[in-house]
Amino acid sequence: MTRRRSSYRSLASLQRDIAVCRACAEAGYRLESLPVAAPLTGQRAYLLGQAPGMQEGAERRPWRGRAGRTLRRWLELDEDDFYATFYCASVTRCYPGAIAGGRGDRVPTRAERALCAFWRDWELRLLDPGVIVTVGGLALQSLLGRSPLTDSVGHRLDRSGTPVVPLPHPSGASGWLNDGANRARLRRALELVRAELDRLEAPGGRPEAAR
Repeated sequence: MTRRRSSYRSLASLQRDIAVCRACAEAGYRLESLPVAAPLTGQRAYLLGQAPGMQEGAERRPWRGRAGRTLRRWLELDEDDFYATFYCASVTRCYPGAIAGGRGDRVPTRAERALCAFWRDWELRLLDPGVIVTVGGLALQSLLGRSPLTDSVGHRLDRSGTPVVPLPHPSGASGWLNDGANRARLRRALELVRAELDRLEAPGGRPEAAR
């Protein structure tokens, strides 16, 4: 049974409720896993993806498949450093299943995204990250209401004083990086992510506006 409190005082209590959330299933949506959760706390950066894939759903840990390996290669982080750096979340927290009769995973419906936004909003309130990195167009749209992705990759955006750096999705099924101009956008975006992470590591690195 899904539990949602009127307020949360710690990430630990929030994560306990996320772990047993079945809000989308209770609303009649097909899901193929229990919620996937970040393995650590204390990170200073927040990474928002679209939804877990099949492997993530099976392990209940984010970014475990090929897309995760590609993302870590982009960011030049090994597995341990990646999870220690980023609190990994997603627009929806359960593997939504494959597209019926097609290739790839089902895109969560608007209603499912709205049900999961409760958890994201509380995570951001409690974590108060120094930077947010969105991965893919759905994550960017859900967080900032911006589209298309191409207009935003390579730029530093803002959410209530917190820097937001959009990345494309590292899925092998995407043809976005086939365009040389988009590859240049990705390079600029990764430079921005590294600059933000370096800032967070510096003494007094967080700007007042992001606190």
